[in-house]
Amino acid sequence: MDLNGDGNVDLLSGSYSGDDLPEMAGLFQVLWGKKGGGFRKPDPLKGTDGKFLIITPEKIGKTDPVTSRICTRPTAVDFDSDGDLDLVVGNFKGTFYWFEGEGKGKFKPESSRIDCGDKALKIPSYHSDPFFIDWDGDGDLDMLSGGAGGEVVWSENSAGKGKPISLGKFETLTTGTKNASRWVNENALVGDSSRVWVDDLNGDGKLDLIVGDRVSLKSPLGGASWEEAKEQIKALDREFNELRDKLSKIPTKEARQERNKKRIEHYDKRRELMKEERTGFVWVYYQK
Repeated sequence: MDLNGDGNVDLLSGSYSGDDLPEMAGLFQVLWGKKGGGFRKPDPLKGTDGKFLIITPEKIGKTDPVTSRICTRPTAVDFDSDGDLDLVVGNFKGTFYWFEGEGKGKFKPESSRIDCGDKALKIPSYHSDPFFIDWDGDGDLDMLSGGAGGEVVWSENSAGKGKPISLGKFETLTTGTKNASRWVNENALVGDSSRVWVDDLNGDGKLDLIVGDRVSLKSPLGGASWEEAKEQIKALDREFNELRDKLSKIPTKEARQERNKKRIEHYDKRRELMKEERTGFVWVYYQK
């Protein structure tokens, strides 16, 4: 998108947490586009107060839930329909915030939580990742999001074209999986940590979903067959889970230390039996 209106395409990204901040909070990095192509080095966005742009702390009782401020995932959209691009941001918690834009890539420093009724608008899992498009074809922008569970959900904008966006409860478009790990010789499955894009891929006039995911692919080591490796891993996991459950019932420091020790030993043994590679796939859902 052209964030600052200079006619060049810019790249916008969130982050887990900034190193230069006194507390955990995700920054917003932008690579400003150059004339004729190419980009400048990443530059953290700052608010009109000259400070790093971060999600405003949200107090719940006496605490500030860090999960609402980290793993920021921004997108630029005219959220209040005043003609300037605003920032709508997802986070670890699975909720959403927005920063009001003042034009030319400038944003007010205070963020506002996006609510549905009197509660925060939230996806079913966490790691919200907003994407805006007119999904239902009524002329205004709705919001879609992926999530940690691999789901894709959408929230209808009930405000109407040209009015500040007003979002309703999420509806599920696709579901992910509770187990984003499989053996290489097993059938492919949709993983977790979904990221969504929308386009009409087959030119039939209907919007389709393009979804990225994350999955771990396992293969046996040490000359074991696929079935042997699977049974060995099942037995190893079963043994560890039984011990973990037993130690969890003992409320002592020593028991916690022993549980952590056994967990490390467990994963070391798993690595001797199988290779596990973290990767991801892109899935296409054609709308009927």
